[in-house]
Amino acid sequence: MNTMITAACIAGTVLGGAMASAQDIPSHPREIEFEALEFMPPEADEFRHELSNGVPVYMAPSNEFPLVDIRFSFKGGGYLEPDDKAGLSAMTGQMIRTGGSSMMAPSELDEEFDFLASNVTVGVGATSANARVNTLTSNLHRTFELFMDMLRNPRFDDGRLETLRGQALEGLKARDDNGLAIALREFSYLMWGEDHHESRQPTRESLESITTDDLRSFHEKIFHPGNLMIAVTGDFEEQEMLAFLEEQLSGWEVRPEAPDAPAPTHLYKPGVYYYEKEQPQVQVLVGHRSITRDDPNAIEAEIMNQILGGSGFTSRITNSVRTREGLAYTAGSFMQPRVDYPGIFASYFFTKTPTTALATRLVFDEFERIQNEPVTTDELETIQNNLIETFPRNFESKDAMLGIFMNDERTDRPEGYWQSYRDRVRAVTPEMVQKAANEYLHPEDAVILVVGPWEEIRKGNADSEADPNRVATMEEFFSGQATKIPTRDPESLMPIED
Repeated sequence: MNTMITAACIAGTVLGGAMASAQDIPSHPREIEFEALEFMPPEADEFRHELSNGVPVYMAPSNEFPLVDIRFSFKGGGYLEPDDKAGLSAMTGQMIRTGGSSMMAPSELDEEFDFLASNVTVGVGATSANARVNTLTSNLHRTFELFMDMLRNPRFDDGRLETLRGQALEGLKARDDNGLAIALREFSYLMWGEDHHESRQPTRESLESITTDDLRSFHEKIFHPGNLMIAVTGDFEEQEMLAFLEEQLSGWEVRPEAPDAPAPTHLYKPGVYYYEKEQPQVQVLVGHRSITRDDPNAIEAEIMNQILGGSGFTSRITNSVRTREGLAYTAGSFMQPRVDYPGIFASYFFTKTPTTALATRLVFDEFERIQNEPVTTDELETIQNNLIETFPRNFESKDAMLGIFMNDERTDRPEGYWQSYRDRVRAVTPEMVQKAANEYLHPEDAVILVVGPWEEIRKGNADSEADPNRVATMEEFFSGQATKIPTRDPESLMPIED
């Protein structure tokens, strides 16, 4: 009796649970409901410390792996190069890492880092320099001793310098083989001027002029605690790491902070420009100077750009030029603000010679449409949802998070930017996007840069049997006027006479 009752009870419980579970199962996956993901961006102050010499240290320890990663970020970069020493900044970074130290010759230092299973890198960019060491916790003291000697007392070995110089010179010979590289270079020249650090290019003359004295002088400008911020992640205890860094940086002279990067003085001239190059695919850039990073309407401007051409297959320029008309595999736009001065907005596409003019017209049509008509709710919500849903990725790794904090401190990003970011994205309306398009898009003041066989490009598809509405020539733009950019010698970048 008891056995039968127990079996019946179990069967009833299982059956009842199964029936309840079946009732709880949605009829379609789209009906599944998930709890909202609540993510609050971390506060930089929770991770910030400061050494006695004033160097900020951001730390985020974890014991997942027996590894420590220490990154030194220095203010200062290519903008500090002398005008006639283009290439010096990049070569200085390479030589600090590969040119040995006061303790070891280059090959010995390389072998020692390999023996310690330590990854050490140094690089100098446009506005900042970085030196990084990733090593086993057990090898930290020895690795960091070598790392600090390399940073503070680089040997700048003559043999390694000649090897790097030879590689760089060899690379110059091929830089006009690529149409896109030409387009980006010439567009930078048009936007910033040839002498500004944003567009400065190394030449054979500038590379051959670089000496070890130049390397040492440039090293002294950047690599010292007055320009330094530090980020540490991995297997360590915070107070022990702070004490360790205090000891390791003791005696390192704190010199004046590097000056800010200078703003360009060049005033670009709108119009059509072409660079003659025989190639089957034409590269086109259409753009002008843009906004600063901290512009009050920067979020509206970025959402406008995403809808226009910055969001890949969902964007208007991509759909118009690539999907509907099939004129280009790649087409879109980008907005690159700068912190201290207005950056660049540009649209781009790569197409065949006869269809260059038609594709250009389509891009200008999209400029006009986004200025004259409010974007749709679907377009706006797609971009808003993407920006909001991917927002946590900015902080998904400790290293990325600390990198954001250091950059924000160095560039004085407004307080609370990340905490209010998603609310400001949600608050954008179609009218705000249209206003941003009218304020920040200036097709009438744009530069149209074309790299390819100009005479064929100029006449467009006028000789074809295409639909009359799809016939276009480059005569449509800027009253048919076009300026030829002289072909340049790849090593000197000096114009070549035709």
